[in-house]
Amino acid sequence: MFEFSIVEKLQKFGKDIEREQLKYHSKRVLVSKEFTFDAAHHLHAYEGKCKNLHGHTYRAVLGISGYTDELGLVIDFGEIKEIWKQQIEIYLDHRYLNETLPLMNTTAENMVVWIYEKLSESLTDEQRSRGVRVEFVRLYETPTSYAEVKREWMEIE
Repeated sequence: MFEFSIVEKLQKFGKDIEREQLKYHSKRVLVSKEFTFDAAHHLHAYEGKCKNLHGHTYRAVLGISGYTDELGLVIDFGEIKEIWKQQIEIYLDHRYLNETLPLMNTTAENMVVWIYEKLSESLTDEQRSRGVRVEFVRLYETPTSYAEVKREWMEIE
């Protein structure tokens, strides 16, 4: 049985651990963050219920990999959230997607590529120099239906 205990000695930077000890390894690591947004859309040239205006609660899963910096981070989760909020979500959340996205049929398949491109464009040169890159984006249109794009597919085409 695990016994609960209070930390007796809080580790202090510069005394108990030094800067060169912060980075534990030099391996590529994938970090992932999820977001949800609500939006309305309809599909063109489509015969089915999705031709009518309707909405979804979408869930986007973003996967980014890279090599850690001197602190042991690939990319701060807060930076991913900032990119999402400032560069992507503003076009999606509580929006009519046919109006705010580039001209396209607003299918999950089209939207997931657009999200991948926006996310990739938002990485800084410093991050890219450490091999930080988007590995995948998965976009759930319903809890059981999603479209996904992977880096290797984007680089081939």
